[in-house]
Amino acid sequence: MKVRYRNKHMNFNLIFGLIWLAWFFIGMFSKEKPHWTDYGWAVISATYLIAYFYQRKNKYLTIKSGLLKVNGPFGKEVRLTDIKRIKKFAGDYILKTDNTELIINTQIIEPHSLAKLNTELQKLNVE
Repeated sequence: MKVRYRNKHMNFNLIFGLIWLAWFFIGMFSKEKPHWTDYGWAVISATYLIAYFYQRKNKYLTIKSGLLKVNGPFGKEVRLTDIKRIKKFAGDYILKTDNTELIINTQIIEPHSLAKLNTELQKLNVE
């Protein structure tokens, strides 16, 4: 099961990536000799656009073969059977095992996927 990002969250990255890209091109063509810092706008734009395409391809969470994995460059994974406690705090889920703690940000999850995630977490029968 894949838990998708909210479209609003992904579109934020796309819009800002395009804005910074436009700002880069405006700076490049409006000046006779661009300064080296003008290339920073291209780097910022690339960062936002890479984040958008990564989020579009790789969903926020993946639940597969008894593992819950947060996709991302520093993503964590936890076995569903190892979860000892599920705590709701400020709209987020905090999944605790004996050794680790995994925080799931529910604000960036698509509502339909959030309902599926809630169902999966209720099946665990933990506090």
